[in-house]
Amino acid sequence: MKFNEFFVGQTFKTKSLEITKEDITRFAAEFDPQYMHLDEEKAKEGRFNGIIASGVQTLAVSFKLWIETGSYGDDVIAGTSFNNIKFIKPVYPDDVLYNMVEVIEVKEKKNEAGLVTVKFSTFNSREELVFEGDLTVLVKK
Repeated sequence: MKFNEFFVGQTFKTKSLEITKEDITRFAAEFDPQYMHLDEEKAKEGRFNGIIASGVQTLAVSFKLWIETGSYGDDVIAGTSFNNIKFIKPVYPDDVLYNMVEVIEVKEKKNEAGLVTVKFSTFNSREELVFEGDLTVLVKK
């Protein structure tokens, strides 16, 4: 979509994606090697009563689901910021995640592009909000 096709209040729903235990441990082993993501026995003794996904993984999955909607297509130039990131609830093995994405700001630029800011609200299959964040990207006009 071109910059001028986005408007404040516009919403999108992404498809869903299941996060398996293997997904969690594979991601954590490479990018966030902490016990709550890797060591099932130690994680059971902790606050979450078991392994949970890394917040960074939840953010990455949320981003992937949004991009897969194809809303930016080839009109996206670059991301400029990711703000107001909140990891609200843990994501457990076998949780199924999806996003509700709302356009919260469009800002005209003088050149051939504009800034579009969307708010991610990521939910699990129990309809619990697990993640929020605002993504701003530069989009062609």
